[in-house]
Parts: sequence; C-alpha cells; structure tokens
Amino acid sequence: MKSKIIFIAIALLSTISIAQSKVGTVDSEYIISLMPETKIVSERSQNYGAKLDSSFSIKVKSYQAKVEAFKNNEKTLGELAKQADIKELTTMEDDIKKYQQNGNKLMQLKQNELMRPLYTKLSEAIATVSKANGYTQVLTITGNEFAYIDNKFDITELVLKNLGVAIPAAKE
Repeated sequence: MKSKIIFIAIALLSTISIAQSKVGTVDSEYIISLMPETKIVSERSQNYGAKLDSSFSIKVKSYQAKVEAFKNNEKTLGELAKQADIKELTTMEDDIKKYQQNGNKLMQLKQNELMRPLYTKLSEAIATVSKANGYTQVLTITGNEFAYIDNKFDITELVLKNLGVAIPAAKE
C-alpha cells in the first residue's frame, strides 16, 4: 500500500514538473527561405559577387596575357629576363589565389551582413509566438540550437553564485 502511494506521488510530481515546461521546435531555415526579403538578399549577394568576379576576371586576363607574352618571347629572352618574368608570373599567380580566397571570405561576410536583419526579425517573431503560446523553450530543427528560451529558466546566475564568481554589472 505504501509503495502505491509513493508511486502515485512520484507520478503526480513528475506530471506537475512537466506541465511547467513547454518545449517546441521551429524550422528556421525553412521560414527564412519563404520570407520575401530572402529574394532581395539573394539578388544583392549576386550583384556583389558579380562585382568581385569582374575584378577577378581582369586580374586573370592580365595574367594570361603575361603568360602568352612570356611564351612568345621565351626563346629570345636572356636568362636574367626569363627569371624576372617567371618571378613576376609567380607573384601574379599568388596574387590571384589570394584574391580568390579573399573574395570567398568577402562573399561570406556580405551574405552574413545581409541575412542578419532576417534572422533578427525571425528571432523576434519566434519570441512573440513562444510567449503568446506559453512555450518555455523552442529548439531549431536544424542545428539543435535554442531559438527561444524563457529567461526564468536560465540558471546562469545561480551557477555563478554557487561558484563564487561575481556577476558583472549590466551594460546599457
């Protein structure tokens, strides 16, 4: 009899504790892909990429012209002139590789810069919907990250106090 009462009490307590927390999920990438602003971001990204590509193609054409000139004049050039031309071509080749790497990084930075307002808008919408529907935590489907969490469930300050670590004053 005692074990039945204990079992019922544990079941009741676990039901109460589960009822306090409501977890949801959201597919943020799907939502972003459907937002009309995404098309604008894509167009701006492509325009930026086209500008970078045009600069890159100018460098490549210049390099190819130098290579062609070197091939045509290689037999008539002296040893020192050949070495100087080879050194110049190697430098140009390295410059093209660096430009390509930097271009990829610049494209990624531009993409992030353009997408940031969309993710901010999405985050605000998730927080609004979560609060309105009583969700305490919302996980993203892709990446298993928290899209929203009710701050009253955040135990960061309690852990800091337990460790004896001073909490810095909030900056405005």
